[in-house]
Amino acid sequence: MKQHLTHPLFAHVTQVAAEKNVQVYVIGGFVRDLLLKRPSKDIDIVVIGNGIEFAEHVAHKLKVKLAVFKNFGTAMLKYKDVEVEFVGARKESYRSDSRKPIVENGTLEDDQQRRDFTINALAIGLHPTQLGQLLDPFEGIADIEKKLIRTPLNPEFTFSDDPLRMLRAIRFAAQLNFEIDIAAIHAIKSKIERIGIISQERITEEINKIVLSPKPSEGFKYLLDTGLLKKIFPLMANLQGVDFIDGKGHKDNFYHTLQVLDNISETTNDLWLRWAAILHDIAKPHTKRFEPGHGFTFHGHEDKGARMVPKIFAELKLPLNEKMKFVQKMVQLHLRPIVLAQEIVTDSAVRRLLFDAGDDIDSLMLLCKADVTTKNEYKVKKYRNNFELVQQKLKDVEQRDKIRNWQPPVSGTDIMLLFGIKEGREVGIIKSQIREAILEGEIPNDRKPAIDFTIRKGEEIGLKVVGNII
Repeated sequence: MKQHLTHPLFAHVTQVAAEKNVQVYVIGGFVRDLLLKRPSKDIDIVVIGNGIEFAEHVAHKLKVKLAVFKNFGTAMLKYKDVEVEFVGARKESYRSDSRKPIVENGTLEDDQQRRDFTINALAIGLHPTQLGQLLDPFEGIADIEKKLIRTPLNPEFTFSDDPLRMLRAIRFAAQLNFEIDIAAIHAIKSKIERIGIISQERITEEINKIVLSPKPSEGFKYLLDTGLLKKIFPLMANLQGVDFIDGKGHKDNFYHTLQVLDNISETTNDLWLRWAAILHDIAKPHTKRFEPGHGFTFHGHEDKGARMVPKIFAELKLPLNEKMKFVQKMVQLHLRPIVLAQEIVTDSAVRRLLFDAGDDIDSLMLLCKADVTTKNEYKVKKYRNNFELVQQKLKDVEQRDKIRNWQPPVSGTDIMLLFGIKEGREVGIIKSQIREAILEGEIPNDRKPAIDFTIRKGEEIGLKVVGNII
């Protein structure tokens, strides 16, 4: 493996290891990604001895700053394009009520045993006497070849000690397109209650990594099948299942959601648009009704879902900012383009969609395309043709009417100056009338016709022009 350690950092580490006669290894994810030919910007160095002291020598040689975390026994530096963490080899033990380990100095073997998965326990020697030597005590290379996630020790002990590793197993499976060892699956199911000691922030960090994986559905299927999803995101788990009444059923909204998520993941890496795919039908269990002679309906699920988004974000410790508002808007509007694609597209309907979606119209169209999961090829072709029609209409109307980032051509201040009135109900009425007239195509989105319209509407409610705003 010596020829693969091409980053200049390793030559400096090897030099310090020789000077100080210390055994040093690169371990974990960097080695795994090296074998998988994946890019990696994080390098973990394990030192047999004092990791901080060794890191100080390396930082001095590289002439870079070193961040020391004495409580954790680690030190970190940045060199060129990589972040490097140094730690002394250690062994760990755990209390039942915490995932924070009790740490003791240990050997390389101890350090490899404490790793979460065999593919993360691989190490490469950096001391001149072991330079490039690959140490694989748990057959991690074989597991890479088999595309298998497996724990070095008994998975029940591994997951009980640090229950976050249950989510990490699923996350790695999703990211790498690996399968999880059957013994590990059974261990997750048996230790599922232990997830309760993990903070919501750490859980959500792993969920987000699953969401951002190449095919997120694989991770969410594992979450559902192991029972973890019911524990960490019960609203999503509740989408699963199909009811039948009088021989009429409905599609399984969980697997439909996963298909939409996979579809949109083929076109975007935007985390929040992927979250919109996850939440677009989240309110269907709350709005499900059976109508005799018709079947199941989910009327208003888009409105109910949009109202649910802030609470979901708060519970998952997702950001309560513009990202949340974006997801909320996508959930609220996700049916609108589909309705347009099914009907004759009027300029008025397109203007209203542009007005409501604003700059997020392109994201909304991506979500709506992803939402077409029917297996009926005729319907798929019909939807695609109609979507193209809607998209062309959007371009044409936007080019002509400039609605996407609409600002009223006559403002509230203009109305007050024109009629010599103070801010109040009359100003609000006229502003709404101007907006509706433009969206309905009664007047163009230009100042002069909007002023003429304003004067007419003001006179209709008894106002007189006293000012000039041209």
